[in-house]
Amino acid sequence: MEPDTITMFQVSVDESFSAGHALRGYKGKCENPHGHNYKVRITIEGPALDSIGLLYDFTHLKRVMREIIGGVDHIYLNDQAPFDTINPSAENLAKYFFDETTREMSAAPEGARISCVTVWETDTTSATYWS
Repeated sequence: MEPDTITMFQVSVDESFSAGHALRGYKGKCENPHGHNYKVRITIEGPALDSIGLLYDFTHLKRVMREIIGGVDHIYLNDQAPFDTINPSAENLAKYFFDETTREMSAAPEGARISCVTVWETDTTSATYWS
């Protein structure tokens, strides 16, 4: 007997921002204030498309991402909630973007959800939060 499979669609949007931070409790150069040109990718998945054949409108997702980025772009992250109490690591930034995007998402077809958020600090280093 063949195992049941679920067909899934997936869409992603990338945006970028620049910010500074310092990792509290870290022993090494990243404990000092420094900055990154971050890239954020939000991926949405779901089993069905809406009536016009979209899983989630790129324009809506970009708008949500830009609103969230507006609050972290060109600032020192350690001075802003929630990073004034939790470390502004790439891992915590990925969870932050997941939580904030989930709160702001609207009009998603049945079953569509954010599957993961990836935050790059450099071209070669990233952290991903999976739901």
